[in-house]
Amino acid sequence: MTMPSHNPVFGRGFANAGAGNGQQRTPWGGAPQYGYGGPQYGAPQYGTQDPYAAPSPYAQSPYAPTTTRYMTMDDVVQKTGLSFLVTVLAAAAVWAMPGQAAWGLALPAVLVAFVLGLVISFKQIANPVATLAYGALYGVALGAISEAFNSVYPGIVVQALIGTFGVFAGMLVVYKTGAIRVTPKLTRWVIGVMFGALALLLVNFLVGIFAGGDPLGLRSGGPVAIGFSLLMIGVAAFSLLLDFDMADEAIRRGAPAKFAWYIAFGLLVTVVWLYLEILRLLSYFQDN
Repeated sequence: MTMPSHNPVFGRGFANAGAGNGQQRTPWGGAPQYGYGGPQYGAPQYGTQDPYAAPSPYAQSPYAPTTTRYMTMDDVVQKTGLSFLVTVLAAAAVWAMPGQAAWGLALPAVLVAFVLGLVISFKQIANPVATLAYGALYGVALGAISEAFNSVYPGIVVQALIGTFGVFAGMLVVYKTGAIRVTPKLTRWVIGVMFGALALLLVNFLVGIFAGGDPLGLRSGGPVAIGFSLLMIGVAAFSLLLDFDMADEAIRRGAPAKFAWYIAFGLLVTVVWLYLEILRLLSYFQDN
């Protein structure tokens, strides 16, 4: 029986990541046999085993361990930790580069990471190479962006990191204690607000190309920009709840162990987004 899901990822079928609990498995008796004595003309029939035939060499014991290893929370923690480690190391390496050399790598890294992220998201690629490559690319961009912000506002990166880890830990406690439950209604609200905010950013960008500046004031540093950044931080924080719920649901549904790489990718995307929004918000307050 297929468990109903309110998570969009599982609504589209997470089986793309590999064989799971819901897929049909080969019976324990092994490969199908060619049988005889069919109902017509004595023709051989598929699936009817000859009672006098020798035992199949493919026969397995019903007590033999399954060849599929299902995902556990340890898998999620390990893959997510490794992905964040790669991102941090890449960012640190770029920050250590002399002068403004890092800026030559930032824009290409962002563009490639953006395309790779879309491919991973829509194709649900659960692969260590894809997830770690995404983390490394965004690490390059984050290193350059963080260095630029810190040169203008000394100490702001440390503050943003503390804020990011604080929000992450707080939302994890909220999720584990059940203070806020991930329901279909909450999921629709979070996704709806997210796409609405992204649409506003796109409109602001397109109008700004022709009119110049920041026509909607979303990134100008004023009251509207502060309110918009707070909204984005809130959406990113609630997106963490959806990520946590996706990990729990994958474990309940018997997802293969490699699906943890897709969970790690989702958490990485959300945390990077959260960090950038907190970094931007802190810069507004220092400007004012």
